[in-house]
Amino acid sequence: MQGHWKGIYMKNRFIILVDLSSDSEHLIQFAYNWSKDIGANMLLVHNTVIMLPALTPYESKIKLTKIANQEALDKLRRLAETVLPGVMSLGFFVSEKHLVTQLRTLLRGPFNNLIFLGLSKKGLLEQIFIGSEAVKVIDGIDNLIVAVPLNPECCSPETIHIAAQKNNPLNIIAFNKFLNFRKVSIKDIVFFSVLEPGDDWDDAEKYLKDLTALYSDRYGAAYEMYKTQIGFQDLKRIILNKKDEFIVVQRGSRLFLDQIFRKFLINELVYEGNIPLVILP
Repeated sequence: MQGHWKGIYMKNRFIILVDLSSDSEHLIQFAYNWSKDIGANMLLVHNTVIMLPALTPYESKIKLTKIANQEALDKLRRLAETVLPGVMSLGFFVSEKHLVTQLRTLLRGPFNNLIFLGLSKKGLLEQIFIGSEAVKVIDGIDNLIVAVPLNPECCSPETIHIAAQKNNPLNIIAFNKFLNFRKVSIKDIVFFSVLEPGDDWDDAEKYLKDLTALYSDRYGAAYEMYKTQIGFQDLKRIILNKKDEFIVVQRGSRLFLDQIFRKFLINELVYEGNIPLVILP
């Protein structure tokens, strides 16, 4: 993907949020495999949690924070070497400062950035969307994010399913940017809506038809419409029957915000199908 920033060529960069657990290994490998396809830089980012007594003297806080960050950086480098032995072209960033603030600073640079975070079944289902650092990242930055389950197919999806609804129009600019990150592999794109009683079926269908027409000259474009409950299972059957698949959802959309919809999205599609979730700003 090409772009320019104040006259400067913009290179692709993957920012991988790493918590230093063994669950991070699959995330680093997933991002690395993808990065090789498009020549992206990789920056591994860790947010250090510093626990100090409230009355700790300022000078001691500075010293202890520096030590903690260095220890975290050493662990991050060792983890990367374990997952990607011999790979030298990795960047590392460790800080105790507010993660969203640090990411906003990183995102100002001359890069086409894609952020990766991991999804684990160790209680993260609730945490990822309720009060964790991950949801702060999703809510706090205007950038594409890829949420990666533990054992996804990596990472050349031929088909992607995009949740779309008329009352929360698709962020076309962000979606096109994602397509450019994966333009080689994607052959078919499917826009879909899950409708509740009271939703206007005709309006929803017209919006999906318009989106399909917008991309039909470049991809095999189609749309699907589902009614809740029965529709959930139909959608699950269709998506899980495909091996290489991504799901795209927009921050602020019903599928992402509504508790029932979100539970279905995360539990039955992302986890059960090991399908990466792309979140548009």
